[in-house]
Amino acid sequence: MSRSRARAAAGSGLFFAVAPGVVAGAIPYALTGWEAHDAPLAVRVAGAALVAVSVPFLLHAFARFVAEGVGTPAPVAPTEHLVVGGVYRYVRNPMYLAVEGMILGQAALLGRPVLVAWGALAGVAMWSFVRGYEESVLAERFGAAYDRYKAEVPGWWPRRPRPASANRS
Repeated sequence: MSRSRARAAAGSGLFFAVAPGVVAGAIPYALTGWEAHDAPLAVRVAGAALVAVSVPFLLHAFARFVAEGVGTPAPVAPTEHLVVGGVYRYVRNPMYLAVEGMILGQAALLGRPVLVAWGALAGVAMWSFVRGYEESVLAERFGAAYDRYKAEVPGWWPRRPRPASANRS
């Protein structure tokens, strides 16, 4: 691993612990103590499944920043390259979606409506950050490449990428 990628991996690991670790870990724990309330079995199973899908989705998204972007998701240590591969081919904001999935999955698994409220608040905050800061910074940093990416890949609702021939005008 190159020195740049090693720094990117270390920075991404630190940011992972701080951002998703707090938003989808420490705060839900502070709100619930991980104490479960009664919830139908089907709801708990769905919650566990959502958490089980969200965690590897989030880890993959972070790994793309290191491998493809040679940087971190943290605004203080951005990537050298626009990240558009892996899960980023399907949705522009997979990290935020994965964190939201983890929170809502925990809400269902634990039967704790307070986590639904926390998920809504966190979701509004993430959406606001993307719209108010991140998109303009990416547009300035990566120009036409980001504009094309933004036009081709949805921000919040994953979809299958169009065949390469459909992307040509």
